[in-house]
Amino acid sequence: MSNAPFWRGVIPAITTPFAADGTIDHAFLAHHARTMIQAGCIGIVPLGSLGEAATLSFEDKCAILRTLVEALEGKAPVIPGIAALSTDEAVRLAREAEKIGCAGLMVLPPYVYSTDWREMKAHVEAVIRATSLPCMLYNNPIAYRTDFVPEQIAELAAELPNLQAVKESSADVRRFAAIRALLGERLELLVGMDDAIVEGVAMGATGWIAGLVNAYPHESVRLFELARDGGVRAAQELYAWFLPLLRLDTVPKFVQLIKLVQEQVGLGSERVRAPRMALEGAERAAALAVIERAAATRPVR
Repeated sequence: MSNAPFWRGVIPAITTPFAADGTIDHAFLAHHARTMIQAGCIGIVPLGSLGEAATLSFEDKCAILRTLVEALEGKAPVIPGIAALSTDEAVRLAREAEKIGCAGLMVLPPYVYSTDWREMKAHVEAVIRATSLPCMLYNNPIAYRTDFVPEQIAELAAELPNLQAVKESSADVRRFAAIRALLGERLELLVGMDDAIVEGVAMGATGWIAGLVNAYPHESVRLFELARDGGVRAAQELYAWFLPLLRLDTVPKFVQLIKLVQEQVGLGSERVRAPRMALEGAERAAALAVIERAAATRPVR
């Protein structure tokens, strides 16, 4: 796979399905991944924030990667999120992912600890240098309290040949233009926040690490294609329908919300791992109202 097609398109940040006893439902995970690819997605990103990676053991993570690599049979890349409490464990996971057969990595800052550029650069650099796999840097200062600004991303790109892409989730769409101004076409730029996809594509993004795609894969792929090929005007109608759902991706309980949408449309279960708990009361009712409204007005494919 060449650099560009590898990152260009819709790539689900896949959720981790759990059985009633709390174990990982590997059969559904494999089925769900194939469903995403059949709908037109170009790869799968497991072990991200939406995948509840922080609640998974090292062994859990490796088992998930083995299931996905086997399920997709080389037809689409598996690109796991690589995050841990320590640099050593992140490096270990990166190397194990390559051994298992993953095609690329999404590299995150460490869990919990956030500090200055010297330490954060050393962390992500160690992970990216640990394998020969193409890597995507994940910038999400809202969730991880580490902000990789365009100048720092340019520094990494100059030193790390296998850094190929950036998942930009700062919520500032101006970052896309700023990165392009410094690096031209050196890196692929991907949107990481669902409710900024049309704006991000308009600013030069060529891919989307998506969340609500887990429940609405066909609509997600169609929205991306409209934005890419026809711009804001072409995507406007579908985007207006989709936005109330896409905004569920940008709040603290986005995992519970997206899994609830999956269950309501028959593409998953709302089961989550503690400390997360399923939504209830007024919070659940409000979410269901959004989901039901979307279902009632769903565009005809």
